[in-house]
Amino acid sequence: MSLPKLNAPTYEMEVPSTKEKVKYRPFLVKEQKMLMIAQESQDPNMMANTMCDLIESCCDGVKEAEKMPTFDLEYMFLQLRAVSVGGDVELEMLCQDDNETKVPVTIKLDELKVTELPNHKKEVMITDKIGMTFRYPSLVDVAKYSKDGMSNVDVTFGIIQDCLVNIFDENEVYDEHNKDELQVFLEQMTTEQFEGVQGFFDTMPKVRHTVEVKNPNTGVVNQVHLEGMQSFLG
Repeated sequence: MSLPKLNAPTYEMEVPSTKEKVKYRPFLVKEQKMLMIAQESQDPNMMANTMCDLIESCCDGVKEAEKMPTFDLEYMFLQLRAVSVGGDVELEMLCQDDNETKVPVTIKLDELKVTELPNHKKEVMITDKIGMTFRYPSLVDVAKYSKDGMSNVDVTFGIIQDCLVNIFDENEVYDEHNKDELQVFLEQMTTEQFEGVQGFFDTMPKVRHTVEVKNPNTGVVNQVHLEGMQSFLG
């Protein structure tokens, strides 16, 4: 006689970038094992690929998760984690008023939201006539530049190059360019112009959350701003 089949409960969430409703279930034990192996490997690419595989397995209708924006994947993964191993995460927050006191806080994963900062746009104007259009980085894009030994400069230029959709002016859209041409274009920018490009990534949608922490030694209430999945997993 065969053993009975276990049915996992299902839930529903909204994909932040598309507002589409998707049904999802918790991790199964075999999937939890895959995640633990990826975490223990400390390999960013393996971790990114495992997260994409888990989201495709646990969320109905989700395909090619590796092409989804990072904030979609991080939000969805945190919701999966909440129903799989618990929605409360215990963290220690550093009080910024003295930079030494740490206070325990509880973060509820099911209350987290994806937000973008004011004035965020996918089109970044370099001059009054020349601009650049970007797409949001995927988790695989980010993992590619998370290797030890990579300089901040290499990471910054690499992400910009990978996420550039096109360059345009008042007469034409330039959507074909090689790496060397783009490198020269970026290096011709002033510091202010390049900061505008970086601003696209700084203000893009992310899982963000603000925690108020009272320093028991000074009585000062600190606001601690958290963003990105790793901030909520300790």
